[in-house]
Amino acid sequence: MTTPPPMRERALAAALVDMADTMVADYDVVDLSHRLARYCVDLLPVTAAGVLLTDEHGNMRLLASSNEAARLTELVQLENDQHGPCLEAFRSGRPFVVDDLAGYADRWPRFVVEAQRQGFRTVHALPMRLRSQTIGALNLFGARATTLSEDDQRLGQALADVATIGILQQRALSRRETVVEQLQGALNSRVIIEQAKGVLSERGSIHVDAAFVLLRDHARAHQLRLSDLARMVVNDRTEALRVLGGTTDDPGHR
Repeated sequence: MTTPPPMRERALAAALVDMADTMVADYDVVDLSHRLARYCVDLLPVTAAGVLLTDEHGNMRLLASSNEAARLTELVQLENDQHGPCLEAFRSGRPFVVDDLAGYADRWPRFVVEAQRQGFRTVHALPMRLRSQTIGALNLFGARATTLSEDDQRLGQALADVATIGILQQRALSRRETVVEQLQGALNSRVIIEQAKGVLSERGSIHVDAAFVLLRDHARAHQLRLSDLARMVVNDRTEALRVLGGTTDDPGHR
């Protein structure tokens, strides 16, 4: 979806300020990536977004997604021998536009089948790159067979660039080895966040997307790192119930 004008200009300014505010010492890369995915959906005419980053072996790994449909689609892309539009954008360092997935069924059969099953028709894959260093890619999924306008593509790339700078800007990341170590830590954090989403979903009888919203909002309200809160939820039933608040045993959440 997209924010209607003239609110979009204000929303974009707020998004850039919010993402810039995360660029402090010991910031949470996972949270920054989730913000990137969410702002793309809020500001652009897309249905969902996903963020992939490289691990210490140079393989792409899923770090964030705006919803469960995007997460499942991205996972198929990664499991399918590292093939798909996001991987194309990462390897080339250039945007890769798929304006109708039906035309790519022979090229990426499993990815296209899963993407269509999740309701997606288009993909705009944007590299997360600073100069010659590419650390990942941003996938923008659309429900209609259409191409983003040039302005919207520029906006998506600008948001990806801001996140890329945020990931690379810390003084401790001056060497490639440290960059890889930081990204690997973020990827490991994603695993515990997925586990926490599952715990909240099961205990609260809610969808995993709703579980993540509760987790994210609770972390921000209590000034906790998303990964730290996720670890507490997985290891402590009381903390899980605290995050769920009044959602447990409510049939409306089933």
